Parts: sequence; structure tokens; C-alpha cells
Amino acid sequence: MALFLKFVDIVRHLDKYLDQITRDYGTWTYAILALIIFCETGLVVLPFLPGDSLLFACGAVAMRDDSGLNPYALGALLIVCAIAGDTVNYHVGKAIGPRVMKSETSKFLNKKHLERTHAFFEKYGGKTIILARFVPIVRTFAPFVAGAGAMNYRKFIVYNIVGGIAWVSSMMGAGIIFGRMEIVKKNFEIVVLGIIFISVMPMIFEWWKARNEAKTA
Repeated sequence: MALFLKFVDIVRHLDKYLDQITRDYGTWTYAILALIIFCETGLVVLPFLPGDSLLFACGAVAMRDDSGLNPYALGALLIVCAIAGDTVNYHVGKAIGPRVMKSETSKFLNKKHLERTHAFFEKYGGKTIILARFVPIVRTFAPFVAGAGAMNYRKFIVYNIVGGIAWVSSMMGAGIIFGRMEIVKKNFEIVVLGIIFISVMPMIFEWWKARNEAKTA
């Protein structure tokens, strides 16, 4: 419970923690942030790591004079890590996915998350790789399911690159643009929570829609 509360506190105050990390670790901050983004997209067992909110905070903090971070270098690095993460996830899904998808009692993967991601593929096809970038949890499971379903790799890598660039650029760009506003600085916690809420809205809508369809059936 204490660990969960600590995690919630970090997500709520990402700007303050990023400020502290840049002060304590200097240029190593690039490696720390790169590792988080890679793990959030590349390791299917870590879907709970911050994504959208972290990228927004990265853009906002990198523009501060005392951050020591170059927003463009950081953005380029995180794009590479996001693409590399999905690529690794795809190959892991291709190797073990079919076995895991059939299992009803997986100790490592949430069956409901897999099913929800599969439903995304049924609805949006290959574009899921791009769209999923903006949906927490589904973002982590999409490349795994793509690999498990033997999606053509050339097709996947194109969607992966486009999605990675669009996701990091838009989230960090929003942080760079709005993070300098005084009202955002004073209410950063509310802004971060708002980003998280907006991010999970598609999942809530899909759940609500599926529930109503089940009732109707």
C-alpha cells in the first residue's frame, strides 16, 4: 500500500520529482527518462508506468532555465526509446504471445487487458499501433498482441515509427507550449491529473459501450 501511495505521489508531482532528478543526476536524467519510456512501451508487465503525463512533464521541465535539459535532444531520445520499446514488445509477443493468449491463468499478463487490446485490433486494424500510443495500458499491450497475431513486421514498423513520433512530439510539445504558462505552473498537479483522465477516457467509453451491448444482448 505504501508503495502504491508513493507511486501516486510521484505521478501527481512529476514536475517536482523531475526537478529533483535533474539536480541529483544531471545528464543521467536523460538515461533515467529513456529507460522509463522504453519499459512502459517495451515491457508488457509494466503497463502502469507513467506515459502521457511523464512526457508532458518532460516538455514543461526541459524548458526551465535551470533544468539542464535540452528539450529537442530529450524528445529525439524518447522517440527512439518509444519505437525501440514497441519493437521489442512485438518480438516478445511473436515468441510467446500465442501461448499466453490461450492461457486463462497467466501469472504475468492480465487477460482482460489482452482481450481489450485485441478488441482494438478488431476495430481499428493496423492503425491500432498508432492510436494505442494515446491510450494507457492498451499502449503497452498493442505491440505484444500485434506480434502474437503475426502482424506483418514491415507494416508494424511503419505504424510504430509514425506512432512513436506522433506520441512523444505531441505530449512533449504540449508540455513545452503550456508548461510555461503561469496558470499551468501553479496548477501542475491538476493538469497532470487532467491528462491522465483524458487518456483513460477511451477505455472508459469502450467499457461502457461493451457493458450496454452485453445488457442489450
